[in-house]
Amino acid sequence: MLYRLARTGFFQLDAEKAHDLAIQNFKRFTGTPFELCYRQQLPLRPVECMGLTFKNPVGLAAGLDKNGECIDAFGAMGFGFVEVGTVTPRPQSGNDKPRLFRVLPAEGIINRMGFNNAGVEALVDNVKQANFDGVIGINIGKNKDTPIEEGVNDYLICMEKVYPHAGYIAVNISSPNTPGLRTLQYGDMLNELLSALKVKQAELAEEYDKYVPLALKIAPDLSDDEITQICQSLIDNSIDGVIATNTTLDRSSVEGLKHGRETGGLSGRPLTSRSTQVVKRLYQELGEEVPIIGVGGIDDYVSAKEKLLAGAKLIQVYSGFIYKGPKLVKDIVTHL
Repeated sequence: MLYRLARTGFFQLDAEKAHDLAIQNFKRFTGTPFELCYRQQLPLRPVECMGLTFKNPVGLAAGLDKNGECIDAFGAMGFGFVEVGTVTPRPQSGNDKPRLFRVLPAEGIINRMGFNNAGVEALVDNVKQANFDGVIGINIGKNKDTPIEEGVNDYLICMEKVYPHAGYIAVNISSPNTPGLRTLQYGDMLNELLSALKVKQAELAEEYDKYVPLALKIAPDLSDDEITQICQSLIDNSIDGVIATNTTLDRSSVEGLKHGRETGGLSGRPLTSRSTQVVKRLYQELGEEVPIIGVGGIDDYVSAKEKLLAGAKLIQVYSGFIYKGPKLVKDIVTHL
């Protein structure tokens, strides 16, 4: 009831202004009595994945807390893990506003944010201050003005900075809002990136005496053959996990709706079926060899369970959380 009232107010605002206000409030409320407004006690549902132990399989997807400012607040809501970012080596403002839109009848969100973030140094400072006792994933990307053929360097810079502070590192090559980024999902470019990351991972594991898993985040807009090729690259390069999926460019399910034609990536309920199909296809190729984190359109227990039955070991929420609030996390975890 409390979240419904808050959502009514937030949904009167521009989507990005509402997001920024929510982040500010979560920062302000952490460690105060106001935290009781969203703090939840959830049963333990531990999951072993990528060599890590997660308190429960429900995580916050990247994009909501880009700079890692509210990790403790999301921990108080009961998330088993929180993925922050996407972060880039240098701060960047992202694409021109407006760039975030609610597709209300479909309970979807379209964004063309463009990796707006305060840079990797700022994110690391925030992660170091967090007291969250769950797993923190850090999602890394490249700066918009870095040529795609030099993009590997940006990922390596971010990886080196975040490695000592991350539970796992997510490699984002599938956002539709950075020009050319998705080309890194294919063929030689993908293998060169993954190979370079594994070399760096080995170096850092020795330096810090700590192995931090790598997970690749892929797009939903891939053919079966493309998914097969990606799976082979994951296996060949001993990547620790795969996150499926990012947002979609497909608009067939929101055609004719307000904001349905905005450019950018579509998330939320319109993505549910396709992202689950990708999870299922990945599991057919990978089995238990590379664990899958399922994300896309999870907004209740049933959609969460479908991802798990399709082969995901863990799941993440974003748009569903915007529409349903913290209770979504409790509903899923309690009934698992």
